[in-house]
Amino acid sequence: MARLNLAPTAPSPAPEDHAAASLPRSILFLCGQNAIRSPMAELLARRVLPASTFVASAGVRAGERDPFVDAVLTEADLSLGNRHPRSLDELEDDYFDLIVTLAPEAHHRALEMTRSMAVEVEYWPTADPTTVSGTREQILAAYRDVRDRLARRIAGRFAAAAPARKRE
Repeated sequence: MARLNLAPTAPSPAPEDHAAASLPRSILFLCGQNAIRSPMAELLARRVLPASTFVASAGVRAGERDPFVDAVLTEADLSLGNRHPRSLDELEDDYFDLIVTLAPEAHHRALEMTRSMAVEVEYWPTADPTTVSGTREQILAAYRDVRDRLARRIAGRFAAAAPARKRE
């Protein structure tokens, strides 16, 4: 016969309190070279998340800055400024509550990191727009698609947990 636990329990948090409690305090977006997908995701997440959430991006290795990224970010009123791609080894902080991986290589590296640290890892497979060829407009369309898909995924994952706030 099952016993009922009649001990008093704390009241359940309001839905908005629960959402805020589930918001990671620090998020790393990780891809292969930190040249396209992860820097886009970092800026898009900063637009949605509160300033109290630390957001960074890196690559398994550092790549070269991609001018198409600058073009599609400008269309969304975002800018990388003087920031250049960086590798995991170049990060000043190496602890994150959540690592979002955007490429298979990055996902494997993040899973290796879970051996020595308690971190949640989410894999968001994201196309590499550099594989698209054609006219400049066709290439830009591929980059826009990545930007827009990331924006929707970020909004879906974090918007319920945080009111939209634009960082200055």
